Amino acid sequence: MKLRGLRSLLPGQGKLRNNNSNNNNANNRQQQQRLVTTEASFDEFPEAEASSTSSGTLSRDEAEFDRYGTTTKDPYADVRDRMEALAARDKAIFAHHSADTSTTTVEGEPMIPFFAAYTTYLGYVVLIVCGHIRDIFAKIIGRGRYVRKTQKSFTASSYPSDDTSVFAPLLKSWENFYTRRLYHRIQDCFNRPIASNPGSRIKVLERVSADGNKTMELLGSLDNLENEQQMHEYTSGAHYVQVVSTDNEQHSKEVVARDCLNLGSYNYLGFADDWDVTCQTEVLASLTDFSVSTSASRTEFGSTSLHRQVERTVSDFLKKEDAMCFNMGFNTNATTIPALVTRGDLIVSDSLNHTSIVNGARASGAAIRTFRHNDTKQLEQILEEAIVMGRPRTRRPWNRILVIVEGIYSMEGEYCDLRNVVRVSKKYGAYVYLDEAHSIGAMGPTGRGCAEYTGVDTKDIDIMMGTFTKSFGGMGGYIAASKEVIEVLRRTCAGSAEHNALSPVVCQQIITSFKVIMGRDGTNIGKQKLRALRDNSNYFRMKLTEMGLHVLGHYDSPVMPVMLYNPTKIAAFSRECMKRGLAVVVVGFPAVPILMSRARFCISA
Repeated sequence: MKLRGLRSLLPGQGKLRNNNSNNNNANNRQQQQRLVTTEASFDEFPEAEASSTSSGTLSRDEAEFDRYGTTTKDPYADVRDRMEALAARDKAIFAHHSADTSTTTVEGEPMIPFFAAYTTYLGYVVLIVCGHIRDIFAKIIGRGRYVRKTQKSFTASSYPSDDTSVFAPLLKSWENFYTRRLYHRIQDCFNRPIASNPGSRIKVLERVSADGNKTMELLGSLDNLENEQQMHEYTSGAHYVQVVSTDNEQHSKEVVARDCLNLGSYNYLGFADDWDVTCQTEVLASLTDFSVSTSASRTEFGSTSLHRQVERTVSDFLKKEDAMCFNMGFNTNATTIPALVTRGDLIVSDSLNHTSIVNGARASGAAIRTFRHNDTKQLEQILEEAIVMGRPRTRRPWNRILVIVEGIYSMEGEYCDLRNVVRVSKKYGAYVYLDEAHSIGAMGPTGRGCAEYTGVDTKDIDIMMGTFTKSFGGMGGYIAASKEVIEVLRRTCAGSAEHNALSPVVCQQIITSFKVIMGRDGTNIGKQKLRALRDNSNYFRMKLTEMGLHVLGHYDSPVMPVMLYNPTKIAAFSRECMKRGLAVVVVGFPAVPILMSRARFCISA
């Protein structure tokens, strides 16, 4: 099998990191060791119990602590003061507004430097022009990666849809141009399969392509390589491993994988690493009384005692009257928003809100206005105009006004200006909808999210949404609100009334993880996880900034986007990190604006 471009992805290239590390001094080695705390077990790197202060900072008197009975010193002791000062500065400016903000500007999409903008546009121009030239020649000569051999002479044995005299084309050439000429060139950087749990270290299966990345296939065993030289290059790689793949009960084989430090998965509190210690017993025991699936929606036969326990736990955790759970985080927003507002209502949404919020808002039929990211002055202007002017044409007052924001914005790593959002919304009688998908369990001294971190009472937030995928090691989402709102949503929200209920096994995972976070398991592991996540995130952000990278977001956020801008850097950055044993996530258009390509790091406890 001929494998094009194989050398560029060989794990043997990872030796570069080892050679360079020999030149580092002792201090740099100590700093690198701190980063490895995200990939080590809790036994090796104990962390301190979180203090009761609002910032959760660690004093030098608390330098020694224990986790699972082990005692050690604070691995961040030499930079602790600086980390806490940076975190306190961001919190004072962006969360509490207690510092001088005269020199700060309204946050939003970063201003791209002129040179970066010029080269980025130039890169897209070259890709588009070359792609169109190749399409023209392929059409003229009838040959190309995206031209079927049977396309010119239609036969009964070929695809019936190739007969354009009968079938209209599903996609025209220009409609899938981006996929063919841009995405396919770098698709080896996306959808990477893994062969392990998504913990701090992850085994990524090797993929190869024989058609220039148009299609990708697993390499499988070393026997699929062309010669002994390629086998040697793989086996001598610094991150080369083999994992056992079972095709059936009788046959198993070893396949090629790469052992990487996981900097991309949502594993904020590290339940994927110590699941066998913290959650396994209760989760597996739930299979004794419940099935894997209820095979029904909540309004039919899909409700179990575990579902109600999850909802009671969430409402108690957030100090709300009631809550309801969903089987998918994306659908939580996409189906709840249309059940809350409709024609005659107004949605005021942050310009950088998640796609699930955008889809839910569009499906609701309500009018939509957007305000600049975290710009509460413009939010107030929009609300004031909505109250004074009413609906377009008729000038009748809006039935309801719903302001939607996120706790942590997943592509920016910034937390919401929640204090001012709540203040302005209450001033004009608007309801507040807070999406805490990335902040619940990851912010605040007890993990209660952006509201706790910014000092906002959850009673002032009408609708609280979150997911169980980021911090709880599960899946699905929740809505927490008043009893009246939840009762209406149970009947009218498609995510509850029509979709399959959350798996009972996942419900038990959520319940157990909540116990750990809240300390109801009889240990302080939850507090230590919150401490470790905060410290690892702040240290990682500080070192990325020192390296001269353009890092978005705020301290105390576990999400760290690093701007790449140029489309060619998307693939280059991802592949070079993979060579060095770093599994990272890169993001390009259409997930972000066309000039704002970035890498996104998600840190774990």
